Amino acid sequence: MADKYIVNGGNPLRGDIQISGSKNAALGIIAAAMLLDDSCIIENLPHIEDIRILLEICEELGAKIEWLSDNTISFDPKGVNSYAATSEKVSKIRGSYYLLGAFIARFKQVTLLMPGGCDFGSRPIDLHIKGFQALGCGDLIEENGVISLEAKILKGAGVFLDMVSVGATINIMLAATKAEGVTVINNAAKEPHIVDVANFLNTMGADIRGAGTDVIKIIGKPYLPAKRSYTIIPDQIEAGTFMIMAAMTNGDITCHNIIPKHMEPLTAKLMEMGALVEEGDDSIRVALFEGEKLKSVSFKTMPYPGFPTDLQPQATTLLLNAAGTGRMIESVWENRFQYIKELQLMGANIVTSGKLAVVQNSKLHGSTVFARDLRAGAALVTASLAADGETTVTNVYAIERGYEDFVAKLKGVGADITAE
Repeated sequence: MADKYIVNGGNPLRGDIQISGSKNAALGIIAAAMLLDDSCIIENLPHIEDIRILLEICEELGAKIEWLSDNTISFDPKGVNSYAATSEKVSKIRGSYYLLGAFIARFKQVTLLMPGGCDFGSRPIDLHIKGFQALGCGDLIEENGVISLEAKILKGAGVFLDMVSVGATINIMLAATKAEGVTVINNAAKEPHIVDVANFLNTMGADIRGAGTDVIKIIGKPYLPAKRSYTIIPDQIEAGTFMIMAAMTNGDITCHNIIPKHMEPLTAKLMEMGALVEEGDDSIRVALFEGEKLKSVSFKTMPYPGFPTDLQPQATTLLLNAAGTGRMIESVWENRFQYIKELQLMGANIVTSGKLAVVQNSKLHGSTVFARDLRAGAALVTASLAADGETTVTNVYAIERGYEDFVAKLKGVGADITAE
């Protein structure tokens, strides 16, 4: 695995990129596979670090996993005989917390080392716990970073989320899949990967309705026969990153294997800024031709179908290449502007105040910068591609947690980038 990227900026990116399977959907689907009663086949699985770690955790707990091709696995959970996921690997990725809902559904109890992932502020799981308790779990026991929950009987119930939460929606949906009776999640999150996890479970024998709306109804099933295959949706954040890179470098990129509707929050903004956006059935072309200049706009991150917080660092970087003054309001996480100090090392004129970043058009130059987290790292590479001179991006492990073949895909469209 690489330690750093060396990027020489100034090359317009032009060509075609195949988008990989969704990281966020894959994490939920792998956890969901742990509560099935037989094997399944999962296709379009991204080859990235977060997925590798979660699959290793599942194998350590007894799951049998066989790679059938580069992006397809056979997943057999019949050998899973432990509800305790406490290895150090669990703390490395945020997505491991979906094992809470999966094990509550399968075993009616769970013990889990608190997970990690990107650090940009408090990410509490109180909504998850309240949902589990509504289904019949007792009090949470926490000791030395390990949490435990147990239910004598798991029964469907009405659950109202005090705030929209993707993680809580998926976790409660997983737990309710095998609960007796009917569970209704109100004020549910609507993200595409929630729909994908629900569709996966339905394909394997579950009865989940309303995913993608703010009310999800789950009719519990005691047995999920599986024995089927499922293809994960494309990664909207990966696609969005490359679309932004096209506009950032005055390039011309067509992203293939995507669902254009999932990209609407971004495509609307790119068009507002003056980029060319052309949609196909499963592709989007983004171009900004030589001599054309982007216009500054205001962004505000919101739960889907609003602008995704996972594209906020990349979009903030894009505003550096736009005429005038742009604004980014981060309304999802309270501390996701940490990466801006790194952009300032490259000459970025950005001022932050709380959840607001004010961005001026800036001429960027090469520097040595540190990828604080996954999407911040992608933003630094985006800036590097448009900067004068050479940029060294360090801690690229954070980037490779969520982007498959990142360097190869960029090289394929003309980027001067090397992994070392």
